[in-house]
Amino acid sequence: MIEDQTSKNILNRIQADFPIHPRPYKILAEELGLSEEQLINEIELMKQKIIIRRIGGNFSPDRLGFYSTLCAARVDSDKIELFTTTVNNFSGVTHNYQRDHQYNIWFTFIAPSVQKIKESLEIISQRTGVTEILNLPATHVFKIAANFKV
Repeated sequence: MIEDQTSKNILNRIQADFPIHPRPYKILAEELGLSEEQLINEIELMKQKIIIRRIGGNFSPDRLGFYSTLCAARVDSDKIELFTTTVNNFSGVTHNYQRDHQYNIWFTFIAPSVQKIKESLEIISQRTGVTEILNLPATHVFKIAANFKV
């Protein structure tokens, strides 16, 4: 849980309209009433606590010649941490979340080819012992803003 207001303000601000600028953190820091160094340190602390997993652009995979899929896995409770950590180590994973469902871990995966996605899912399965991973490729892409007010 995030308790301090500075972290909440940072999280609320960086989710959308991240500055395209040689020093984006300087711009953000000024908006938030912080020094650039303070902002970078706060973000680094949140990364260490895994409050922030990544900061990066969000692009339409199909427009860049990439393929995307939604995956759903049936993961025993004693393997959830291993599974999610393994999944998060793949650079093509953009979202990973737990649901109250028989397929309890869902994640999105983007890669330059359908074959790369299949190979990556095989590696995940081999490393975790999780054999039920549904691969639900995108047939239509709908982009929505996913901003979470903290």
